[in-house]
Amino acid sequence: MTGAPLKVAIIGGGLMGHAVRELADERGVTVVGMLDRAAMEDESGVTKDLLSGADVALEFSTPSTAVANIGVCLDAGCPVVVGTTGWYEQLPAVEASVEASGGSLLWASNFSVGIALLAKLVERAGELASGLEQFDVQMTETHHTAKRDAPSGTALTLEGEMSRTLGRRVPITSVRTGFVPGTHEVTLDGPFERITLAHEARDRRVFADGALTAAAWLTGRKGVFTMADVFGEENR
Repeated sequence: MTGAPLKVAIIGGGLMGHAVRELADERGVTVVGMLDRAAMEDESGVTKDLLSGADVALEFSTPSTAVANIGVCLDAGCPVVVGTTGWYEQLPAVEASVEASGGSLLWASNFSVGIALLAKLVERAGELASGLEQFDVQMTETHHTAKRDAPSGTALTLEGEMSRTLGRRVPITSVRTGFVPGTHEVTLDGPFERITLAHEARDRRVFADGALTAAAWLTGRKGVFTMADVFGEENR
């Protein structure tokens, strides 16, 4: 980065929030606020003052609080990168709020470059397998036991990409066990052969790195974006 260090406020003190904070130091990003439960114990929630003049807020809270937190950021004129999932049924209303406020929002179910590539691969696989009824297609996603939503937002995104080209829905099995950062596997199972497309996150920092990249990219932009915009048109 050039110029003054990027200043971020992290909303949420869970696994992702702490991963972002740890990596921010390595990336030369200044964390002006860590808005976890301890920081807000005397507050009703996220406030403009608690954002501490951040250039960008990184929202990794819970599905039940994400939309309200986004609203506070928009009211404060603070661009917000949202990694929380499980609230997407409210996305149209949130997008309308961003447009009305002239604000900035980047949302993603996953910040990994590898997942962006897998999304393109399953989209193409669906196209190639369309009409091949001898193949059963299914998806399995595995995450740590603390993950609140199931299926994961990433699994739903991948399923949407594949079912659109495949012409039929792809059933999703969710597994919650141990400390798994995130594994997504798509299988095409035929009577005599099996094809597998999979992505395994080995370290939560892959998501933190992508979130910080998204935060830097969002600075100075207005509107609603996803990681496809960050990676560029060639990666869509």
